[in-house]
Amino acid sequence: MKQFLILLFLVSAFSISAQDSVNYNEVSEVLLQNIMDGKSYKKEVKILEESTLKALVSQLKTDKQKIAFWVNVYNSFIQISLAENPKEYEDRGAYFKKERVKIAGETLSFDAIEHDILRRSRIKLSWGYLRKYFRPKWERKLRVKDIDWRIHFALNCGAKSCPPVAKFTPEALDTAFNFMTTEYLKEQTTYNKETKTATSVSLFSWFRADFGGLCGAREILKEYKITPEKPKNLEFNNYDWTMSLGNFRKIPK
Repeated sequence: MKQFLILLFLVSAFSISAQDSVNYNEVSEVLLQNIMDGKSYKKEVKILEESTLKALVSQLKTDKQKIAFWVNVYNSFIQISLAENPKEYEDRGAYFKKERVKIAGETLSFDAIEHDILRRSRIKLSWGYLRKYFRPKWERKLRVKDIDWRIHFALNCGAKSCPPVAKFTPEALDTAFNFMTTEYLKEQTTYNKETKTATSVSLFSWFRADFGGLCGAREILKEYKITPEKPKNLEFNNYDWTMSLGNFRKIPK
């Protein structure tokens, strides 16, 4: 009995040590890179499945670490799930609500990753103005402190109108997010100088509070030099929900 207890202790200690030695940001990067390269990603998926809340919290301390990790994970599992079962996309509401990503002792939905973690417990259908209260421990521990509106131009939901998929690191997150924001908005935006009307992506409308309202969205178009001046009016393109996988973009160094 004594030998069994000692063996159990050693196995437990080894397991804890192994979790501590895992760099979860790097795991998320390798996972996504393998998907982009058409290589096996089973090892990385298994590591995430075996992760614990304690291990993730101890490593993902800053918002940049959290954002880079969760955006990579989100984009990776969108590609994985739709490649395995594209018919799921026929009911997008159910697709995004389905709990499928095993991580930190939980099984999370895409909605949970986006709205509970990356958007700090915001209610999905509220333009970003309403938040959820009395949230579970894992959510409070893992969510960001501040919403970075640029996530909306980095998350790929599998649709044709979504931003391309890119790999993010905490160290270069600002540069990468600014690049992705600029390139995506250039592709999605037109401007009428006579009426001073910008027509841009529907994301500005759906999550308007994240951008500082529609006034904030118009300011972003000017700040990122998408339009030559701050538009007086802002209109929105129809969102193309046609499924589109493999839309990858490399971020220049």
